[in-house]
Amino acid sequence: MKKTAFKTATYSVMHLTVAFAVAYVLTRDWRAALAIGMVEPIFQTIAFAIHERAWARADTRAVQRSAETGTLAVAGRSATS
Repeated sequence: MKKTAFKTATYSVMHLTVAFAVAYVLTRDWRAALAIGMVEPIFQTIAFAIHERAWARADTRAVQRSAETGTLAVAGRSATS
């Protein structure tokens, strides 16, 4: 969980910077760029955290299924052990 939280935080900072820069280039207004740069990354960060959790659950389920069926889960695919 710590790695996911750290990854989410660093992604958020990176996204905030990129969103602000793009919005500023498009608007040439630092106030509008700041507003866009703050709002959009907040929602994107939440979506990223949900996305990471969904993938973690999918990985866990794949491992559980492979344990139940006697197969080996490799990169999202099953291979007979």
